[in-house]
Amino acid sequence: MEKAADISPATAPALLLARACRPGRTLAALVVCDLAALTLATGLAVAVRGLWPGAMDATLYLKLWPALPLFLLSYKVAGLYPGIWLVPGIAVGPVEELRRACIATSLVMLALAASSFITRGAVEYSRAVFLLAWPLAMVAVPLARSLLRATCASRAWWGQPCLVLGAGKTGEMVIAALQRQPGLGLKPVAVLDDAPAGRTELAGVPLLEGLHLAAPLAAEARAAHAIVAMPGQPRDVLLAIAARLEGRIPHLLIIPDLFGFGSLWVSARNLGGVLGLEVREELLLPGVLRLKRAADLSLAVAVGLAALPLSLLVALAIRLDSRGPVIFRQERLGQDGRPFRALKFRTMHVDAEARLGEVLAADADRRDEYATYHKLRRDPRVTRIGRLLRHLSLDELPQLWNVLRGDMSLVGPRAYIPAEQPHMHDADAIILRVPPGITGLWQVSGRNEIPFAGRLQMDIYYVRNWSLWLDLYILARTPLAIIRRDGAY
Repeated sequence: MEKAADISPATAPALLLARACRPGRTLAALVVCDLAALTLATGLAVAVRGLWPGAMDATLYLKLWPALPLFLLSYKVAGLYPGIWLVPGIAVGPVEELRRACIATSLVMLALAASSFITRGAVEYSRAVFLLAWPLAMVAVPLARSLLRATCASRAWWGQPCLVLGAGKTGEMVIAALQRQPGLGLKPVAVLDDAPAGRTELAGVPLLEGLHLAAPLAAEARAAHAIVAMPGQPRDVLLAIAARLEGRIPHLLIIPDLFGFGSLWVSARNLGGVLGLEVREELLLPGVLRLKRAADLSLAVAVGLAALPLSLLVALAIRLDSRGPVIFRQERLGQDGRPFRALKFRTMHVDAEARLGEVLAADADRRDEYATYHKLRRDPRVTRIGRLLRHLSLDELPQLWNVLRGDMSLVGPRAYIPAEQPHMHDADAIILRVPPGITGLWQVSGRNEIPFAGRLQMDIYYVRNWSLWLDLYILARTPLAIIRRDGAY
């Protein structure tokens, strides 16, 4: 049995990284964040209700403060603490956290409202306060957690230490993913490998020789998480590693040799002692498609009516800025590859293609840029008002009509043009299963800064991992992406 005494001086850098983590502080920050969000949501609901006619005693709701621990308990049961997105029971990141937070908040709000009316009487408490506080809390809690992670995830104390076993390509990918998304909550503090090839670090993380160090190092570093990133190893080797760590590390994640599979809807199944993975395609279920269509119609009507005055102003600005029609129609690939006419406010000059040809013919660097992104940062085709419309994504407002027609969805893959289909290779077979969206993963993740191949991968991920909560997550992030204007040109 390995003991802490087996730890060599070479592990000192890893131990320093591990001891900088403060899991208790991370948990405390999340708890305070949740309490603040719940208090803010309830206070705002009471304040709004106070603006309406009728007497209301605002101090009465202060007596409900003992209910706050119920929310924390429900969040704990839902797996929202300690806030690590990769522990067993939580699939992947913010989408699943959003779903669990909304469900847990709703259950406690319903129980609290029912018990308040039963024990104190419906006359004393306003139903409107509970009806307002409910959706406000469902928005405030995930938003506050997102802001907390954006602020604190890069700090040395955030998260929990994690060991990575395997210094190959997969191990490097795992470390890169965890470092790129510190909000996941796992901080790689050491990489272990039996053949480190003379290296002492991998992606800035200390690299140690010897997988046998995993158990004693985990004990010394108080690391409750380890990731076995060695998918190419034989089954017997992986079983031996798992057996060595059994009873030593509470959370052991083994990366399988199944790259490209969806991740949100993959579930482990026990087939009489045989481990199996079930992959569910949510977008192939008829009931799910009807639900998505109903949400598209209701939201498209609401947003379209609210944006009608703005649309009229945009149309007038386009007419005054340059000659040509207000609405631009372009053939795009719809569901199952069926072409349709996507509508946009015109943002280009009428001789756009001729201008593009001249620029590409004269500038090799811009030809390379166009080949990589299928876009140009300084596009000579775009008008003055068109540049502003693109920055604010207002040019896509007419696509609400495409949503009503059924050509598009509010959220979905990018609407590709037919000329791009040969460059999609085999990805079109997956992406074109569903209608394209006005917004999507690539739009809220960098937009035109993402290479064409990266957009394809994001769209594949969306189709394979779709859920109503993923759509809600993308819709919630869309206004922020517009405000930040990342990759908008």
